[in-house]
Order: sequence, then C-alpha cells, then structure tokens
Amino acid sequence: MPNLVDVPVIPDSLLAKEATDIVREHSTELLFNHSIRVYLFAAEQGRHQKLCFDHELLYVAAAFHDLGLIKKFSSPNERFEVDSANAARQFLTAHNIAEDQVRAVWEAIALHTTPGIPRYMRPEVALLNSGVLLDVLGVGFDQFPVRLREEIVSRYPRKNFKRDFMNEYYAGFAHKPSSTYGTVNAAVYERFNPGYKSPNACDLIAASPFPDSDSEADHHEGGQSCAP
Repeated sequence: MPNLVDVPVIPDSLLAKEATDIVREHSTELLFNHSIRVYLFAAEQGRHQKLCFDHELLYVAAAFHDLGLIKKFSSPNERFEVDSANAARQFLTAHNIAEDQVRAVWEAIALHTTPGIPRYMRPEVALLNSGVLLDVLGVGFDQFPVRLREEIVSRYPRKNFKRDFMNEYYAGFAHKPSSTYGTVNAAVYERFNPGYKSPNACDLIAASPFPDSDSEADHHEGGQSCAP
C-alpha cells in the first residue's frame, strides 16, 4: 500500500547536505535522529500555523542545535547551546550566508532550551523551540497529526530515547556545571549529581560586594546631582 502521509521534505541544497554530513559524522545516532525529527516536527508546525519561514535556515538550526553536547564542539565554560550556535555560525559564515540569516540561526539554537521567549521571536527561532519541545517533552503531542508523527518516528526512530537522551544530554555539560546556572540544565545536573546544588539567585544577590545605600543621607536634596 503506498505511503499517503505527506512528510515535510528536508531541503535539497548543498548547504543542507553539508550540514547533514557534519552532524552524521560527529554526532551520535540518537542525537542525529533527534535533530532530524525536530526539523520535521517544526516544519509541519510552521506549515500548520501558516508561518513564513526559511526551511533551509530552520534545517541548519535543527541539525546543529545539539552539536555543543559533542566533545569536538564543546568549550570549557560556555553553555552547550552557545557552543552549538557558534558551530552553526562558523559553518554558515564559511558559506557566505548573510549576517542577518546567520544571526537568526544563532539565536534559534542559543535559545532553544529557554522557556517563554522563543515563541515571540522570528519563526525560525520559535519553530526550533517548538520542535524540540515536542520531541523531548511531548509538548503539542496530541495536536500533532498521528500518522505523520508515526511516519517520522519510523524513519528516525526513538530507540530508548528518554533514557539515552538524558545520559547523552548530561554528558555534554558534565564537565562545566557553572554553565548550567539559570537554565533548565541545572536541574539535569543536580539529578545526576545529588550532592550538587545550583547557585540560588537570592544568595548571589545577598553576597554581592555592591553595598546598599545608607538611607536618606545618601540622597541629594531635590533629586539633583552635582558635579565634583
């Protein structure tokens, strides 16, 4: 019986093919399949929402979004999302892609784990985030077409995805816990390291070397400031 499910098409361009080759060469099978699913989910979400977006840029963003978890692309202290975004920037710049397009991909990748912000940004940023949320957390699972979802997963399987993704995800920033502060990654680090506690913003504010003003004595009369 012929396949009647209309699966989004991966861009057939040299840029997309080279991006695929890089991810296939350096990433793991689990992260490769995840990245392709993210693009396919995101592209369908964009079609359903009737958004105008650049398929090629979205594909590169999806392909590179987790490369910062791989040792070759991981820095000593930057967030893994920034490492991934920087790898994409280097790749796109080498292909003479316009700076505004490079910036769009960089922002999409850098913000793909940040809650509450991407959906207010340009479509490529919003869609990468929504594709990741669907594949990792199941956000929008019931709203996504069942047959299409099943076809995508049959082509790019989720074998032991929940368990193995968490292990590979944590391993990507296990050497730099400070990079997880203020992100969802802090909770992941704490889960794998029960003795580790992420810094608390309240404690950091209280420990700031910047002293409080002494009360009214530090306020100038009339709210005016005078040059010395």
